[in-house]
This record gives sequence, C-alpha cells and structure tokens, in this order.
Amino acid sequence: MTDALYPPQRLKLVRDSVRAAGLGAVLLTPGPDLRYVTGYDAKQLERLTCLAVPAYGDPALFVPRLELPAAQASPAGSLGLEIVAWEETAPGADPFGMVARMLGNVGAVGLSDQMWALFVLKFRDALPSARLALASAALRPLRIRKTAAEVEALREAGAAIDRVHARVPGYLRPGLTERAVGSVITEAILAEGHATVDFVIVASGPNAASPHHEVSDRVLREGDAVVVDIGGTMPSGYCSDSTRTYAIGEPPAEFTAYFKILRDAQEAACAAVRPGVTAESIDAAAREPIAAAGYGPAFFHRTGHGIGLEPHEDPYIVAGNGVVLEPGMAFSVEPGIYPGPHGARIEDIVVCTATGFERLNHAPRELLVVRG
Repeated sequence: MTDALYPPQRLKLVRDSVRAAGLGAVLLTPGPDLRYVTGYDAKQLERLTCLAVPAYGDPALFVPRLELPAAQASPAGSLGLEIVAWEETAPGADPFGMVARMLGNVGAVGLSDQMWALFVLKFRDALPSARLALASAALRPLRIRKTAAEVEALREAGAAIDRVHARVPGYLRPGLTERAVGSVITEAILAEGHATVDFVIVASGPNAASPHHEVSDRVLREGDAVVVDIGGTMPSGYCSDSTRTYAIGEPPAEFTAYFKILRDAQEAACAAVRPGVTAESIDAAAREPIAAAGYGPAFFHRTGHGIGLEPHEDPYIVAGNGVVLEPGMAFSVEPGIYPGPHGARIEDIVVCTATGFERLNHAPRELLVVRG
C-alpha cells in the first residue's frame, strides 16, 4: 500500500505544479507536505530536514547526517531521489546555504505552510533575492483530491474509529469523570489500529454546549447528553475523525426534539454532496433545517473540514467557500446544535464520488441512549 499512497511519480506531479503556480521551487520541511510527496514522516527538529523541489531540475532531500538511515529506510529512499546528508559537526555547517546554492537564482520560493518560523527566517536570509510564498499554492491542488489509495486509507481510518465508537456506550457510566472516560477511549483508539491519538472530546451535560471542550473532572450523571468527538492517525499517515452524541438514561425532552432536527440536517448535507456543487452549498444544506427550526444561532461553527494527512485541511465546508467539489475530495459533515445547558453534534467523513458521495463512517447516527 505504501507505493500506492506515496507513488514515485508524485515528485514529477509536484514539479509540474510548482511551475503551474509560478514558483521557482518549493521547500518542504517535516510535516504533511513532505510526507505527501515522499512518504517520509520526518522528525521535526531544530536541525534542518528539507525537500527542495525546483521547477526545473532534479529535487533533493537534505537531512542531518544522524537522520540519514531513517530517510533511506522510508519510502523516500526508494524514489530515486538524491538524499544529501549535512554534517552538523563540520565547521561552519550551513544547510540553509546548501539549499540556496542548489536553487541558485530563483525568483519565488514556496515554503511549507507549517514551516517553523526559525527556518522561515533562515531561508529568508539565505535567499535574499527570492520572494517567499506558501508551498500550498503548488501542493493544495494535488492534496485536495484524494487518489483511490488515499480514499482506501481513509476508509480504514473510518472503520477503525467506528470500532471505537462501538465501545463507547460501555464506558459511559454515571459516577465516572469525563477525564476517566477519555482515558479509556484513548486506549481504545490505539487498540483499534491507530498509531497516534489526535484528540478526545468527552463533553457531558453543560459541557456538551462547548464544541471543543475536550475533557474535565466533571462527573457524568443520569440524564446527561454526552458529545464524543474522537480521532487519530493511522500507520498510513491518514486520519480519522467522527462524532456521535450519547445520552445517559432519558435526556431532556428539548434535547430529544432538537437532536432529530440535527439528524435531519446532517443527512441533508451529506445528500447534497456531489461533483459540481460548491463547498458553501453543503454548509447551507446543513444550516437551513436548523435555522428553520429556530436553532440557527446555536449552530456557530462551519459544517466541515477536509481530512487526509491532517485532521483539518482543505476543503473547508463553510459559507463563502466557493470551491467546486470534485471526485476525491474528502471532508467532514458535522453540524451541531449547542443551545445550552446541553448540545449535540453528528459527524461523518464523506468522499465526493463521480456520482455523489460515500460515507466513510457507519456507526449509528441516531441518539444512542445508554441505560444502566
């Protein structure tokens, strides 16, 4: 699967995209862009690791000498890519100057969007005549449309987080704290195949009205609504993200009523996904039934975000985003209603297909009532 996820021809696609973006080169330090292009999940260190992809000419991966074995053992080692090891113990070691000399006189250079400021400033000094820009100008058009292999990796991530949600009802017991529940969910995320845990939200009672609450020492009680939003990164590098709302015993009548509205809104937004429509139209499809029921002000975040090698990436499903959906675009659909003293959210990852959409999460979306 590694070759399919990180194919050798991607370097050429990136070089072509660098030219199309009007850049002379892109410089990619450890993070999702570097992994996307080479498959190398490099450590983020104060020592420079950098892939230089010029618009014309051959790319090269610069690594500290002590990271050379890891770079060679990664998928980058089988790409036919020049790997240049720099010696930190050499007098006057200057990897930034090495990269600058390779590029020569270059007009505009795209830097990884998440590059440390430490490196940005050193590249500014090493390339004084270059205009610095964002590498996403070249990488975004490629990363926003997932290949078949990437979609399969996201399917695996979705199935793994669904298995965690299947365990959650057994963890929600009156008398336990959100933090205690979050701890066992963290263990379950790893047990179900993720390499790392990216976030665990267990928001109970009034905390369910705070979309990014995470966990606290609040004790779960009978009658609580509990929003559980969880995600992690698989060994492939691709991410999961799914939210389900639970109730411990019988929830308040008002909550039950607006949860049905939320369920209908999430269904409507998913059903609106197809090639040729805009990202903002999916947001509108989710928002309309919620606003019509009088809960518009209680839905105060975007409907979704792209997902792939990052939990949040393009495309963003929000008003004002006129990006036209294309097959391969993957994103969350996660409307929420948070009126207080409780709240609810339902989230699935979907992929735009040639004819519509595919859900990658299949855990039950109706209100899950946990009874003792």
